[in-house]
Amino acid sequence: MNTGKTVFAQIMSFLPDYQFNKCVDKHKGNHRVRNFTCKEHFYVMGFAQLTYRESLRDIESCLTAFSSKLYHSGIKQPVSRSTLAEANENRDWRIYADFAQVLIREARRLYKQDNEFALDIDNMVYALDSSTIDLCLSLFPWAKFRKAKGAVKMHTLLDLRGSIPTFIHLTDGLCHDVNVLDHIVIEPGAIYVMDKGYVDYLRFYSQIHQQRGFFVTRAKDNMAARRVYSRKVDKTTGLKYDQSVKLTGFYIKKDYPDYLRRIKYQDKETGKIYVFLTNNFELSALLIAQLYKERWKIELFFKWIKQHLRIKSFYGTSRNAVYCQIWIAICMYLLVAILKKRLKLEHSLYTLLQVFSLTLFEKVTINELFINSIYKPTSSDNSNQLSIWDF
Repeated sequence: MNTGKTVFAQIMSFLPDYQFNKCVDKHKGNHRVRNFTCKEHFYVMGFAQLTYRESLRDIESCLTAFSSKLYHSGIKQPVSRSTLAEANENRDWRIYADFAQVLIREARRLYKQDNEFALDIDNMVYALDSSTIDLCLSLFPWAKFRKAKGAVKMHTLLDLRGSIPTFIHLTDGLCHDVNVLDHIVIEPGAIYVMDKGYVDYLRFYSQIHQQRGFFVTRAKDNMAARRVYSRKVDKTTGLKYDQSVKLTGFYIKKDYPDYLRRIKYQDKETGKIYVFLTNNFELSALLIAQLYKERWKIELFFKWIKQHLRIKSFYGTSRNAVYCQIWIAICMYLLVAILKKRLKLEHSLYTLLQVFSLTLFEKVTINELFINSIYKPTSSDNSNQLSIWDF
């Protein structure tokens, strides 16, 4: 039995202190701060994430109730809601955004061999999409989205081989999805799978094609193009045609002057017809269609994040407070994912989070929590879509 560290302290021991301090120093997070440092802020907000706290008052009450155990968990003393609110308003959210990138690199390294990718392909494959986090416009007037509705968009690039996000960018709801392509560093030879909301021929040509990357997307219904060449396809697989095309619109043919590949495919299960567009002429047409199908993993990532992390109700109304909370939530998800791999735990991330929420201040090793426990990695009847997180 561990008589020293609490479960919460053990979780936080996986936090790379040197890298965290570098992020704090870069943005001068502790400048003129005497009592409540950035690390304590991260710990308290991490506690709120792991225990599903609903409000600042809720956080304050729970920390006060466990005041005798806080010191050994890395939190010096109970934090008042005014102190926490001030930190959420004033601590630069970029500290936690930069730290998330540190954790992303570590998680990708650890999960590199856990390849759930079903296709036999050597290229790195990424899915790009965004998810909208709804906000009340009267409380969050900076989060413009619709006439009577506010929102924040979480744009994410997901590594489909390990289901780990490699890039996350937060914007208000009015930001068009295609603009995020300006912030992504394209890897030569990598394939980027996205829906037709990202179709921008100028960006596709200058930012992906000319950087020797590949894209797979769905063609818009009004795409102006002429067929140049047709390849033979096996129609028993659902393929209808595989064509090389040239854009013919007055402006778009200038935006993308090279050839494109257009593939029509009918899903046997649903009967739905898809028309794909890509600049990759090496892979088979059926493999291109299967690549797009793998894109569903990013939808599962968004669903999992929204269901299991505290990003629906917020502890502050400013942009900085909201961004701080979202980035710390992402950091905690990555921290638990890293812990799971390093401790060789077989349980799903969902199970780990549920157990941690009830045992944070117990003085027992994390491994002992799951020895002979009733928690076993299972998937409910209606949770096929969440099996991606049973790493």
